[in-house]
Amino acid sequence: MSSSGRGHLRVYLGAAPGVGKTYKMLGEAQRRRERGTDVVVGLVETHGREHTAEMLDGLEVVPRKILDYRGASFTEMDLDAVLARRPEVVLVDELAHSNIPGSRHAKRWEDIDELLAAGIDVISAVNIQHLESINDVVEKITGVPQQETVPDRVVRAADQIELVDMTPEALRRRMAHGNVYQADKIDAALGNYFRVGNLSALRELALLWLADRVDAGLQQYRSQHDIDSTWEARERVVVALTGGPEGETLIRRAARIAARSSGGDLLAVHIARSDGLTGANPAKLAQQRQLVESLGGTYHQVVGENVPESLLAFARAENATQLVLGGSRRSRLAALFTGPGIGASSIRGSGDIDVHIVTHSEMGRGRLPRVRGSISRRRLIYGYLLAVLLPPALAALLGIGDALNLTSNVLAFLFAVVVVALVGGLWPALLTAIAGTLVLNWFFTPPTKSFTITEPNNALALGIFVLIAGLVSSVVDRAARRTRQAARSAAESETLATLAGSVLRGETALPALLERVREAFGMTGACLMERLETDELTETWRPIASAGTPTCRRPEDGDAEIPGRDDLVLVLQGRSLAADERRLVGAFAAHAAALVDKARLSEAAAEAKPLAEADKLRTALLRAVGHDLRSPLASAKASVTSLRSSDVDWSPAERDELLETADESLDRLTRLVDNLLDLSRLQAGVLPVFTRPMALDEILPGVLAELGDAADAVRVDLPHTLPLVAADPALLERVIANLLANAVRHSPAGRAPLVTGSSLGDKVEIRVVDRGPGIPRADRDRVFAPFQRLGDTDNTTGVGLGLALARGLTEAMSGSLQPEDTPGGGLTMVVSLPVATLRPDDAPVPGSRERSGEETS
Repeated sequence: MSSSGRGHLRVYLGAAPGVGKTYKMLGEAQRRRERGTDVVVGLVETHGREHTAEMLDGLEVVPRKILDYRGASFTEMDLDAVLARRPEVVLVDELAHSNIPGSRHAKRWEDIDELLAAGIDVISAVNIQHLESINDVVEKITGVPQQETVPDRVVRAADQIELVDMTPEALRRRMAHGNVYQADKIDAALGNYFRVGNLSALRELALLWLADRVDAGLQQYRSQHDIDSTWEARERVVVALTGGPEGETLIRRAARIAARSSGGDLLAVHIARSDGLTGANPAKLAQQRQLVESLGGTYHQVVGENVPESLLAFARAENATQLVLGGSRRSRLAALFTGPGIGASSIRGSGDIDVHIVTHSEMGRGRLPRVRGSISRRRLIYGYLLAVLLPPALAALLGIGDALNLTSNVLAFLFAVVVVALVGGLWPALLTAIAGTLVLNWFFTPPTKSFTITEPNNALALGIFVLIAGLVSSVVDRAARRTRQAARSAAESETLATLAGSVLRGETALPALLERVREAFGMTGACLMERLETDELTETWRPIASAGTPTCRRPEDGDAEIPGRDDLVLVLQGRSLAADERRLVGAFAAHAAALVDKARLSEAAAEAKPLAEADKLRTALLRAVGHDLRSPLASAKASVTSLRSSDVDWSPAERDELLETADESLDRLTRLVDNLLDLSRLQAGVLPVFTRPMALDEILPGVLAELGDAADAVRVDLPHTLPLVAADPALLERVIANLLANAVRHSPAGRAPLVTGSSLGDKVEIRVVDRGPGIPRADRDRVFAPFQRLGDTDNTTGVGLGLALARGLTEAMSGSLQPEDTPGGGLTMVVSLPVATLRPDDAPVPGSRERSGEETS
C-alpha cells in the first residue's frame, strides 16, 4: 500500500490473446501467497485452458455475482464481496471488459479504481488492441473493430506494467497444439486474426507503446533528480533550424539518422535569438515545420540569449543523443571577425551528445558579419584588453615623437578609439580615449615627457580628440543597444507569430500551449491555475492544465506568475523572468485564458444541445400525437363504457367484438407510447444498448409474433451460412418489426414482403423488401424524420415514428439503415450491422450460437 493509502496496480500487457497474461498473473499470485501475502481471485477467465486452470489451485476465489439481463444470466465480479473481504491483493482479469448493465460501474477498470481507492493492490491484464489510442490502428491492421477499450491513462497510471511477449511463430504453435482455442476454432483463427503479419504488427505496437511509457517515467525520474547528462536509452536526434535554405537538407539528413534505430525520435528546434545575429525567414520556417511533421518529427521553438548554450540545453532537456547542425554559411573572412561559430561552440560544450556538421550548398557564401546587437562579456574583455594594450603599442609604432606631426598622431589614436568602440562599446573606448590623451600629451606634445602643454593649438587638438572619442563611443554603444532591442522585438514577434499560427491551425489544447511556453523560455514546469474562492485570510487555487514537472500548489510557489485574467494565473518554474519576457509570456497567458473560456463555452453548448433537442421533440410530440393518442383512447373508452352499460343486453358475440376493439386500441396505444419513450431516450442518449454475438433467426419468432395475423403474408429467406451479428437482440427485434409492419402496410395484395440477408466483408445486410409504391429519392431523408408520413393522412397507422425509431436503434448498435429501390418497383430497407466476432479472451456469450467465422479479440 502506498503512503497515500491508495493501492498499487500491476498490469500484464500482451500483444494478442494467448500469450500467457493470465498464466503470468496467476503465477505472481502463487508467489505472493507463498510469501504470506493475503491474495484472492476477484475474477479470472481461464477460457477452458487446462494449464491456466491448474494455476488456480490453492488460491481463494471470491464467488461471482449473477446478473439477469434480457432473459439471460451473466456473471460478473462481486465488487462488494471483494471490498468486504478486503484482501491485500486481488486478481481482476480483462481490464477493458464492459460490465453487464445493472452493475455499479459500466467498465471493469472503474471497479478496479474503486478497489485501489480502498487501499487494495490489484493485478490485472489487458491486450494492446484494447487501448483506446491504438483502437483504430488495430482495426486497420486486422480488419476487426474492437468493441471494448480502456483509456490509455488508466494503464499508464499503473505502478507496474509488465510486457508478456511471445513471437508470432511461437503463439501460432501454441494455438496449433490446442493451448489457446478449441479444435474447431483453430483453423479459422490461424487464417484470420492470428496471421503472422497481424501478430508481428500487434507485437511491435505493444513494444513501442510500452517503450513510450517507460521513456516518460525515465524523463520524470531525471527531472526529479536534476540529472542533466544524456542517458542513451533511446536515440533522439535534434536538428537545429535557422530558417535558412539549408533547412530541408538538414531535416532529411536528421530523419535518416533517426530512422536507423527503430523507435528513434526526430526533434527540430529553432532558437529565436535575442542578440540580433540572425533574422529567420518565417515562411521558410513554416515550410520546414511542415516537412518535420510529415516525417514524423516534432517542431519546437526556444528563445535564447546564446544560441549554442540554448541549443545544448534543449538537447539535454529532451535527453537527445545526437545533434545535427549545418555547416556555417560564413565566409573565411567573416569567421576572422566573429571567432568560433555555433558549430564549433556546440561541439566544445556537447559532452556526451554526438554532433553532426552537415555540409550543404550554402556553406561559405555568407557576407561580412553584421554588428552584434549586444555587448557580450567576451567582447567587453577584448575591448578592455585593447584599451590597455593598443595605446602603448601605437605609441611605439609611431616612433615616440619623431615620425609624424601631432595632427597625424591624434588621428592615429582616434582610429584606435573607434576600433575599441566597435569591439568593446562605450566604456573601453572612453578608457582608450583617456589613455590616448595621456600618451599624446606625454610623448607627442611639446614639451615631451611632461603633462604641460605650452601651445594653445595642441591643447585644442587634444580636447577635440577627447570629445570625438567620447561621441564615437557613445554612438557605437547606442547603436548596439538599439540593435539589441530590435532583435529582442523580432524574437518576440517571431514567437507571437508562432502562437498566432497555432491558433490558425486550430491547435487549442491547453497542455500543448503550456508546453510551448515552457520550451520557449527554458522553464522546468508551467501550470495554469484558477482561483476558486477567496476569504480574508486564504485563497484556494486549482490547476487546470500543466506541462513539464510543476510542483506548485499556489501561484506563490512558482518562480514567475503571469495573470491571464483576475481568476487565472500562468505559473512558471525554473527561473525568474525579465520585464520584457513577462510581457511576452503575458500574451500566452491571455491566450490560455481564452482557451479556457472557449472550452467552457463549448461544454455549455454541448450541455444545452440535448435540452434544445428534447424541447424540440416535446414540441413536435404535442403537435403530432394529439389525435393519435385520443383515437385509441376513445375507442377503448367507448368499448368499455358500452360493456359496463346496463341499458343494453349485449350478446356474447357483441361482447367479444367490443372487448377485441378495446384490446386492439390499447395495443395500439401501448406501441405508440413505447415508440415515443424509446425515441425520447435515443434523443437524450440514455437508451441502454447491450450488443452481443447473435444469429438473425433468434429474433424472427418475436418479430412474427408482434405482427400477429399479418405475419402470414411475410416471406423469410435467411441463408444458414450468415455469420453472427453484433447487436442487441431486443432492439434489433424492434427494428425488423417496425420495418416489416411498414412493408406489410404498403404491399399490394398477393405481393408478400420478403426478409432476406447477405454478408459483405465485415458487415451483414438484412433486407426488408416490399412491392409497394416506394419512396421518391428526394424524400428518402425526410421519411426518417419523427412524426413524418410524407402526406399520408391515415392516422390509424401511427404518428410516423416507426422508421425514425428503426434508424435510431440501428445506429445505436453501430449499424446503418438505408432505403433502396426494389427492382421492378417498391422499396427495400437495408439494415447493415457489424459481423460479430467472438473475442478470444472471452468465453462464448450465453444464448449465442457458435458459428465458424472471423476471430477477433
